[in-house]
This record gives sequence, structure tokens and C-alpha cells, in this order.
Amino acid sequence: MEKFIIGLAVGMAGGALLVANNCKLRSLVRKNQDELMKKAESYIDEKLGTEKEQ
Repeated sequence: MEKFIIGLAVGMAGGALLVANNCKLRSLVRKNQDELMKKAESYIDEKLGTEKEQ
């Protein structure tokens, strides 16, 4: 599941960057990508933490 989330985030960001033509839109996409990656990383860390506790 974690690999799927990361792949989805990277794919969405890559596709958006291909479509984005101006600098403002690219910076917005990068910002959103960073936020999404942080959420995905925290989700993975949370899942790994609960697995270690069990």
C-alpha cells in the first residue's frame, strides 16, 4: 500500500509538471508534491511504528 501511495504521488506530480507551462504553476505543483510526500511519509512511519509495537 505504501509503494502505491508513493507511486501515485510521484506519477501525479510528474504528469502535472509535464502539463504545466508557466513558472507559477510549476512552483505550485512542486509545493503540493512536497506536502503530499510528507503526508505519505508520515503515514508510512505511522504504519511502521504500529507494526513494531505488535
